[in-house]
Formats: sequence, C-alpha cells, structure tokens
Amino acid sequence: MKHRPLAESSKTVSLQVSPRPNWDEYFLDIAALIARRATCRRRSVGAVLVKDRRILATGYNGAPTGLRHCLDLGCLREQQNIPSGERHELCRGLHAEQNSIIQAAFHGVSVKDATLYCTNYPCVICAKMIINAGIARIIFREGYSDQLSQEMLQEAKVEVTQL
Repeated sequence: MKHRPLAESSKTVSLQVSPRPNWDEYFLDIAALIARRATCRRRSVGAVLVKDRRILATGYNGAPTGLRHCLDLGCLREQQNIPSGERHELCRGLHAEQNSIIQAAFHGVSVKDATLYCTNYPCVICAKMIINAGIARIIFREGYSDQLSQEMLQEAKVEVTQL
C-alpha cells in the first residue's frame, strides 16, 4: 500500500504550550486528581507518597475498605455541628495521608525518607503517623491551622512546604 502525503493547509495552527510543571507541581496535581475519589461529605483530600520521583502509594479520605461511605450514610460530625479539625474520632473515614501510609504498609513498601504530597495540611493525628513512618518532606496546597501538628512536624524536622 502506497502512502500519500497529507495536503498542506493554508491555515496556520498556533498551539499554546503550557509550561512543563516541576516535580512538586506534578505530584500535587496527581494528589488533586486522587482527591476526586474522596467520599467525605466535608472535604476532598488526596495524598501521594513519592520517593526518587516514583509513586509509592496514594490515598484519599473515606471509609475503610468494604464499609459504607459517608456520602451514603451522612456525616456524624456534620450532624453534631462539630467544627473542622476537631473530634476526628467521631468520623468513619480515614484521612488521605493515613490511607496512603496504610496502602504502602499493606503492600510492603517502605516510605522512609519519602515525600508526602497532599492537597491539605496534615492534622495532628496524621502528623504523628507521618513522623513515625519516617516521611521526610510534606508538600501541600492548602490547609487549616493545626498548631500542635505544626509544632510536632517542626520538632521532628520534617520539611513542610506550601505550594
């Protein structure tokens, strides 16, 4: 079969090429995509654990595997008017950071010296898990103020950067 060259068009197409994201932006964008899977009624959060520019594990906030989601059942904290960042023990869901660490452990993947990319700043419960998991850096987009989390991460010398 003979191939014919395509006819050239008289129109010039101008393509705008957006700048290539740096690695931190790239992994934060992936975390934002992962957050779309969240099943929390209050907040959608995504997390990605990365080492040597390779994804180790991901997580989003939601109920444990196999359990009914808050989207289906409603939110106890919402029903009781509990402010954001308080009384985490009353929530059915796990945080994205927790789920990413648990997924790595479930599959036998070490997260020591990894970077956690997260759409939100970690709460104090997640901060304690991050410290004990040996995660070296946190890159996040937005978050609420959790003074104890900030103090503990700083004391543990975990590098924290907001992009």
